[in-house]
Amino acid sequence: MGKHVGKPILLYITGVSRAAYPADPSFVVLLIYTAGRLSLQRQDLKPFVLYRIAAGLLVLFAIAHTFGFRQTDPQWGADSLVASMRTIHFDVMGFSRTYWDFFVGAGFSVGLFFLFAAVLAWQLGGLSKETLKLMPLVTWALAICFVGVTVLSWMFLFILPVIFSAVISLCLILAAWLAGK
Repeated sequence: MGKHVGKPILLYITGVSRAAYPADPSFVVLLIYTAGRLSLQRQDLKPFVLYRIAAGLLVLFAIAHTFGFRQTDPQWGADSLVASMRTIHFDVMGFSRTYWDFFVGAGFSVGLFFLFAAVLAWQLGGLSKETLKLMPLVTWALAICFVGVTVLSWMFLFILPVIFSAVISLCLILAAWLAGK
């Protein structure tokens, strides 16, 4: 695993206890692998488990995004760009704004969308399989939306959002598929 920050959590994987550090990005992958392995070993995998896993990941994604999207690293050499984004004002439809305002507004909007998606996934996880079977438009639309988030993350972002969105997409696709069976 990568950088060890915080106290390790023991995960029991394939008969071996392994220490995992929550601040390490690979922790999420290891945690999902463990949950997925345990779920797939059971023949009665139900959509609610996958929707609840997706909801938990979406909350983590929303928190990480909300606190991380405004951070910059001096090694990126973007200080002058960020400074100009924050200081150059222009009028848009009667409001004085900066590009930083647009960036922050869009970033918080994404965080709110992730929280809404978490609530939706949690609610879907509370429905019976019979009810979910009547809602293919909702279940598949949510899954396809996160496939789109995964593609956009791959094209424009970096590995952590790609991993989060890919695992969430897999959970939502499998849940929608199981709900329709």
